[in-house]
Amino acid sequence: MSDDSIPSLYEWAGGLPALERLTEVFYRRVPDDPLLAPLFAHMDARHPHFVALFLAEVFGGPPVYTRERGGHHAMLSRHVGRHLDEAQRARWMALLLECADAAGLPDDPEFRSAFVGYVEWGTRLALLNSRLDVPPDGHAPMPAWGWGETGGPYRG
Repeated sequence: MSDDSIPSLYEWAGGLPALERLTEVFYRRVPDDPLLAPLFAHMDARHPHFVALFLAEVFGGPPVYTRERGGHHAMLSRHVGRHLDEAQRARWMALLLECADAAGLPDDPEFRSAFVGYVEWGTRLALLNSRLDVPPDGHAPMPAWGWGETGGPYRG
């Protein structure tokens, strides 16, 4: 949408503080989840912050993840060779959506539809990349998710 008066998903969610709440709640629950705990057993303590920065950028926030962590290609590369399965993907998504409520993310249908759309798309992309033995294309653009957009729109 080109109307500058319409807030981005990032702004609507509450900015980086809201996304950090989300990832903190999520990654606090992961160790108690039998499907997800093994995947994150050796997780960097800063991982929740990095994921929040990634989500912030995808939803229209500042490009801090790209500047500091290498952008979408870096995120895709972190999944290579992990051999995730559908049950893990589905559980990651379900737990994140539970945590969105616990973290107080907006619950209006428009925001949640866009949020769920990205999480569904992103987790399926992670699943596909986890089956690769080499990193994907080094020029993968950062997804740019907005209101009512589907199919992985990108920032160049």
